[in-house]
Amino acid sequence: MEYRQLGASGLKVPVLSFGTATFGGGNEFFKAWGSTQVEEATRLVNLCLDAGVNMFDTADVYSDGLSEEILGKAIEGQRDKVLISTKATFPFGAGPNNQGSSRFHLLKQCESSLKRLKTDYIDIYHMHGFDGVTPLEETMRTLDDLVQSGKVRYIACSNYSGWHLMKSLAISKQYGWNRFVAHQVYYSLVNREYEWELMPLGLDQQVGAFIWSPLAGGRLGGRYGRNKPAPTEGRVLEGKSPVPQAVVPEETFYKITDALDEIAAETGKSVAQVSLNWLLQRPTVSSIIIGARNEEQLRQNLDAVGWNLTIDQTKKLDAASDVPTIYPYWHQRQNLTLNPPPKFY
Repeated sequence: MEYRQLGASGLKVPVLSFGTATFGGGNEFFKAWGSTQVEEATRLVNLCLDAGVNMFDTADVYSDGLSEEILGKAIEGQRDKVLISTKATFPFGAGPNNQGSSRFHLLKQCESSLKRLKTDYIDIYHMHGFDGVTPLEETMRTLDDLVQSGKVRYIACSNYSGWHLMKSLAISKQYGWNRFVAHQVYYSLVNREYEWELMPLGLDQQVGAFIWSPLAGGRLGGRYGRNKPAPTEGRVLEGKSPVPQAVVPEETFYKITDALDEIAAETGKSVAQVSLNWLLQRPTVSSIIIGARNEEQLRQNLDAVGWNLTIDQTKKLDAASDVPTIYPYWHQRQNLTLNPPPKFY
């Protein structure tokens, strides 16, 4: 397993992390993702550790806390071997203060996550989404206090816009508080908008990227393509996927799957493994969060490392997945000497 330094921190993380949103199935939304219980979760955790995957990602809202509970039981006796990433911000429980990144909500959620995980510290604590109501100074000060208390080691964000992240970093710098070292983002061959602003920002400010839904909600798993019928059921069509159904034009999707099929044949790897390996070659990417409902799926995803696509293969995938940008990015791209893109090759 390869390990990469996380942003501007001294922490090294595996290039593959295991996402535990499939643990629990505690409500109708997450049942569509999976319902892994403690016994199977423990097997998956041990399989990950054997492969060098020592980071596990969860969130308070995954199955209303059940994912954290099951992860806590699955790593029992092995806390010193693992890194835990969890999140807060989204609605949890009842009452007017049940959501957001206020001091009230974050302190309550952090304490609850620690209890469910059966640990006294969280390695990486993410803001699951941006709170445009709470003053950012309140959020960043609270997160700094959590680090100073020892309950959190590093802080990060997720699903932020460029200005959300940059303003957060500026406030941390202004007051000398701990800063975000990572940004958990959606990024895949199907949707490359991350490259337009958030990737250049990550490069400039040394913010590492954790990638969620790297297979675009299962679209890049090898089951769908130009000559493969579209699904008539499943969590995407039911509105229970983290990635909405209409995220890519049909012909663009077919160009991508055509290229993936060709490269999978060339490399002897699966379409999913090629899709994951492409991401591992992109700038700022520190770790890809993989999920699995069973051991077979997990073993397949683990085989995405230990080899690399060639530059020609990467360029073929880039060409197939390229789409027009929106303003102001198309305007900025008219002069690449003033606005050079990230270096991919």
